[in-house]
Amino acid sequence: MSLPTRILQHTPAARGLLGLTVGLGALASLAVVGQALLLSRAIGQVFLGGRALADVAPLLLALAGLALARAGLVWGGEVSAQRLASLAKLDLRARLAGHVLALGPAYTGGERSGELANTLGEGVEALDEYLARYLPQLALAGLAPLIVLALVLPLDWLSGLVLLLTAPIIPVFMVLIGGMAKALSERQWADMSRMSAHFLDVLQGLTTLKLFGRSRDQAAAIGQISARFGQATMQVLRVAFLSALVLELTASLSTAIVAVEVSLRLLRGALPFEQALAVLILAPEFYLPLRLLGARHHASMAGAEAAKRIFAILDTPLSNHQDTKTSSQRSILVPWCVGGKPSEHFDIRFEDVHYAYDGGARPALRGITFGIAAGEMVALVGPSGAGKSTIAHLLLRFAEPGSGGITAGGRPIAAFDRAEWRAQIAWAPQRPYLFAASVAENLRLARPAASMGEIVAAAEAADAHAFIAALPQGYDTPIGERGARLSGGQAQRLALARAFLKDAPLLILDEPTAHLDPGHADAIRASIARLARGRSVLLIAHQLTLAAGADRILVLDRGRAIEQGRPADLLSEDGAYRRLAAAGAP
Repeated sequence: MSLPTRILQHTPAARGLLGLTVGLGALASLAVVGQALLLSRAIGQVFLGGRALADVAPLLLALAGLALARAGLVWGGEVSAQRLASLAKLDLRARLAGHVLALGPAYTGGERSGELANTLGEGVEALDEYLARYLPQLALAGLAPLIVLALVLPLDWLSGLVLLLTAPIIPVFMVLIGGMAKALSERQWADMSRMSAHFLDVLQGLTTLKLFGRSRDQAAAIGQISARFGQATMQVLRVAFLSALVLELTASLSTAIVAVEVSLRLLRGALPFEQALAVLILAPEFYLPLRLLGARHHASMAGAEAAKRIFAILDTPLSNHQDTKTSSQRSILVPWCVGGKPSEHFDIRFEDVHYAYDGGARPALRGITFGIAAGEMVALVGPSGAGKSTIAHLLLRFAEPGSGGITAGGRPIAAFDRAEWRAQIAWAPQRPYLFAASVAENLRLARPAASMGEIVAAAEAADAHAFIAALPQGYDTPIGERGARLSGGQAQRLALARAFLKDAPLLILDEPTAHLDPGHADAIRASIARLARGRSVLLIAHQLTLAAGADRILVLDRGRAIEQGRPADLLSEDGAYRRLAAAGAP
C-alpha cells in the first residue's frame, strides 16, 4: 500500500479535503488559461488592431474577474490543504498513541522512550509539509499541465509537441537527484531521533552522571550528535538547492525553446500574434506545477521518513500484547467477587507457562505451574532474573504466554475483556511511576471518582498520610516528574496507597517495603496483612521476612519453579528456600 493511501485510509474527511484541494487547484489552472486568452486578445486588439482601451474594457474586466477568482481558488486550496493536514495528523497521532499504549510495557521496554516521544511529536508534525504541500501538488503536477496542454495543442500543435517532449525531463532529474536526497533524509531523521533519545536519557540520568562526574562527557556527546545532525541537515539543503537549480534551469531552457520557435514563426508570419502571445504566456505555467512538485518533494522528505517510522510502529503486531478478537467475540468478565472479596470458586492457575523475550531469544519462564486460591497470598522468591516480574506482567496481561495457559475460575484470562480484567487488580510495582501532578491526582489514578476522605484513608493505610500532610500544599502539592520531590520510600508508599485506594480483589505487590527504613517497613507489612485478608495476593518478595507472612511460597530459579509450599514447611526442609534464608537472601 502506498504511503499516501496508508496515511489517508482512516480519515475519510481528509480524503475529501484532498479531492477539494486538487479540484480547486485544477480550477485555478483553468483560470490561468482564461487569463492568457483574454490578455493576448486585449493586447492584440490594442497594439495591432488599433482599438482604444475603452473598446477592450469588457476583456479587461473579465481578466480582473478571473484574477480575483484565481486568488480565491488558491486561497481556498491553501485552507483545505491545511485542514487536510490537521485532520490526518490528528487521526494518525491518536492511532499511534493508542497502538503504543495497546502494545504496553512489553514493547516500550525494548524501545528508547525519547525516540518514541520524538516520533509521536515531531514525527507526526513533520508530515505537515508532506500532506499540505506535496500530496496535492503530486496530483496537480499531472493535472494542471494537461489543462494547459489541452489549450495549447489546438492553438499551436508544434508548441504543444515541444511542451509534451520537454515535460518529462523535469521528473527525470527529480528522480535522479531524489535518490541522493532520500538517503540523506534518512540519515537526518535517524540523527534527530538519536539526539532526542540521548538527550532524554541524559536528563533522566542526570543524578547518576553528576555522581560519577560524567555530565560534561555527556554534554560533549550531545554536542557531537548535534553536529552530525547539523551536517546531515546541511547536506540535505545542498541537495535541495542543487535540485532547485537543475529544475529551474531545465524549465527555463524548455520555456526558451518554446519562445524561440514561436518567435521565429511569428516573424515569418506563420503564426498569428494572439495565438503566439497566448502560448508564450502559458509556457511557464505549463512547467510551474512540475517545478513546484520538485521543490515540495524535497521539503516533504523529512515527513516521508518520519512516516516510515510511524508505520513501522503501527505495523508491530498485537498478537503477543493484546487480544486479536473483535469486541463481539470477547467474553464479559465473570463475577469475580462477592461483597468485595474474591469468589471462592475464582482461583487463578498457571499451567506449564513458557515465555521468552526478544522473539524467543531470552527465555524467562520455562514451564511454570502453580495456582493462587481465592483469598490466598502467594509469595514469589528467588534471585534476580528468575522470572518473578514476568509472572506479574503475564497476570497483568502486559504480555501473553508463549505456550501454556493462565486461567481464572477455570476460564482462560485471554477470554476476558482486558480493561475489565485489569479493573479487578491493584498493583504496586517496585519502581512506581509518579506523574508530574499533585499527590491527590497521582492517587486518583487508582479510582478517579474517589472522595478526598477515601484518598486520605488510603494514604493512612499505606503509612503515607503523615509525610503528605507535611508537604507545603498537602495533597495538592506537585511532586514533579517521576516524583522527583519525594524520597524513594515516600514514592513507594504513594504507590501502595494507590493499591489501597483501588480496593481490588486481586493484589500484585512487587516488594512494597523496598526503600523503607525498618520502622516504616514494619508498618507497611502490618497494613499489607490487613489489606490481604479475604483477597488474593501475588507478592514478589526480595526480602524473605516479607515472604514469611505468605500462605504459600513459590521459589523460582532461571524461569522454573523449584520449590513451593508453606513458609514453615520449606524452612524445615533442606531445600533452596532454606538455603536462601540461611544466606540472608534479599
